[in-house]
Amino acid sequence: MLERIGLGWRVFATGLSFALFGLGGLLLRVLVFPLLALCVTDTAARVRAARATVRLSFRAFVGIMRGLGVLRYELHGIDKLDREGQLILANHPTLIDTVFLMAFVRNADCIVKGGLWTNPFTRGPVRAAGYICNDRGPELIEACIASLRAGGNLIIFPEGTRTPRGEPPALKRGAANIAVRGARPVTPVRISCEPLTLGKGDKWWHVPPRRASFRIDVMDDIGTERFLAPGVADVVAARRLTDYLQHYFMEEGQQHA
Repeated sequence: MLERIGLGWRVFATGLSFALFGLGGLLLRVLVFPLLALCVTDTAARVRAARATVRLSFRAFVGIMRGLGVLRYELHGIDKLDREGQLILANHPTLIDTVFLMAFVRNADCIVKGGLWTNPFTRGPVRAAGYICNDRGPELIEACIASLRAGGNLIIFPEGTRTPRGEPPALKRGAANIAVRGARPVTPVRISCEPLTLGKGDKWWHVPPRRASFRIDVMDDIGTERFLAPGVADVVAARRLTDYLQHYFMEEGQQHA
C-alpha cells in the first residue's frame, strides 16, 4: 500500500514539477526578460544576465523536484566546470540532463532545436540567452567556436538525442568537429540515473517504482592535440576523436554500472 501511495505521489509531483517549469518559462518570457532588455542595454552583458537567470531558474527546478521526492542527485568534480570557454560533452540518458548541467554551469551556452525558438514556453529564455539554433547549417560549427572564444561554456550531447534504453551511446561527429576546428579540449561529463526515468520514449507519468537517483561525474579534460598530428585532416581528426569518445563514454558507463 505504501509503495502504491509513494508511486502515486511521484506521478503527481512529476506532473506538478513540469507544470511549474512551463509556467516559469512563460513568466520569464513575458516579465523577466523584457524587463532585462530595458535595464541592460549592452548586448553581451544582457546575454550573460539572461543565462544567469536561466541557471538560477533551473537550479530552483531541480531543487523543487528533489524537495518533492521525485529524485535525488549527487555531484562529483563539479568544480571543474567553474571556468570559461569550456566545451562540455555529456551522455544523454534522460530528458532533464540539460537542466541539470545548465543549473550548475555559469555562462552556459547550448545548441537548441528550432522548435524551441517558436515554443511559447521556451522561446523567451532561449532567445534572450543567445543560445545557438541548430538550423544554421554550415555556419553552426563556426557559431559554436565563436561562443567558446567569447567565454561561453558550450554544453553538447554528442548523441544528439537521448540514448535508447539498453543501447550504448552512438556519438555523432559534430561535437568532435567543434573541438578539432576550434582547437579546444573536451570536458567530459558522465550522467547516470538509477532507476532510469524520463528516458527516450518515456512519458512523464512513467515514473520508476522508487525515487530516481542521478549521479553527475565531471571528468578530467581530454586534449585534442593527440588527434591533431601534422598532416592529419580535420575530418580525420574529428573521426578519431569521436571514436575515442565513443569508447570513453561506454567504459565510464560500465565502471558506474
